[in-house]
Amino acid sequence: MRNTPTFVYIATTADTKGQELEYVRNLIANLGLPPLTLDLSTSGAPPYYRADISAVEIASYHPEGAQAVFCRNRGQAIAAMAVAFERFMLTRNDVAALLGLGGSGGTAIVTPAMQQLPIGLPKLMVSSMAAGDVSGYVGASDIAMLYSVTDIAGLNRISRKVLSNAANQIAGAIRFRVDDDANSKPATGLTMFGVTTPCIKAVTRAIEADWDCLVFHATGSGGRAMEKLIDSHLLDAVLDLTTTEICDYLFDGVLACNEDRFGAIARTGIPCVMSCGALDMINFGHPKTIPVRYAKRHFYNHNTQVTLMRTTAEENAHMGRWLGEKLNACPGEVRFVLPEGGVSALDAPDQPFWDPAALNAFTHSLESTLQQTDKRQLIKTPYHINEAQFANVVIEQFHAISHTAE
Repeated sequence: MRNTPTFVYIATTADTKGQELEYVRNLIANLGLPPLTLDLSTSGAPPYYRADISAVEIASYHPEGAQAVFCRNRGQAIAAMAVAFERFMLTRNDVAALLGLGGSGGTAIVTPAMQQLPIGLPKLMVSSMAAGDVSGYVGASDIAMLYSVTDIAGLNRISRKVLSNAANQIAGAIRFRVDDDANSKPATGLTMFGVTTPCIKAVTRAIEADWDCLVFHATGSGGRAMEKLIDSHLLDAVLDLTTTEICDYLFDGVLACNEDRFGAIARTGIPCVMSCGALDMINFGHPKTIPVRYAKRHFYNHNTQVTLMRTTAEENAHMGRWLGEKLNACPGEVRFVLPEGGVSALDAPDQPFWDPAALNAFTHSLESTLQQTDKRQLIKTPYHINEAQFANVVIEQFHAISHTAE
């Protein structure tokens, strides 16, 4: 049981969307849940509806004070209020859910704060932007986006239906929450690509009796989602075996991580077994989307919308140095298990990406950069990443370092 009362936070710009804010507030109250309304207006004009927490109070959380928000430059004001609201939400311990209402500006203000909230806490953004690419708003979080259909500019027969659905969705998420954390097994994150699936399945089968195995698709957002859980202390160990996202990050692919990849592992010291799964490929879309400078490279058509480009020896050497420097920042137990027989289903004898020289370049570069210690070790194997023997080595290393997390 919680000792602190919790509220359904409802956030929007009350100067232009106060009517909707009041309507949703009453819907939530009529559903028997305590609402708390927040004004995110940046105009300085009197709000249509006086929220429980004013725009001035929230703006005061900006590092430069409220004046940074009420600067009379709309673009700067929206960016500043987003910072203020994010910092404001990080101080709250009474949030049962966060429901946002907004157009492009309101969505840009609300969703960064939503991304900072714990995974599992209900977050719903009703937005006129929800019918397009929402990746920038959702990030690596579990934000739900609901398209407003009409603009959020007054109540009408459509907006009332959508807003009513939003209120009921939030109420349902709170009332029917599944929380099995207390009795669950320790959790480990695993990264997988289609070309490393046999490895991940073998490892999962071996440990799933004792571990809750969370598999993340190594598509950029997958790695960020896993690391968000690490930073939130919702994972007890990591099997980061498919690190292919760094290929796309370093060489302009479409499934890229960011500079902070492996940062959560360093910050938390979480036990980690790592490998170089699918470092043989950079992901692009349809062949027509590939940058011209790569025209003479070696490609493989994964499907009609995904084209894979083989990484070169030079690129592998770069990745080895980059990854080695990242690992040197990790204070916890880290084992990097190297499959010298190939790093993906395509990187094997008689397969299209087989290139031992490229893997050798990676190995030499990583080995030269990595500062090995009792806790930080490079373990070479002669096996292919999808061979059972490689999975066995990974499992052995995982058991050796994860006992502290069990």
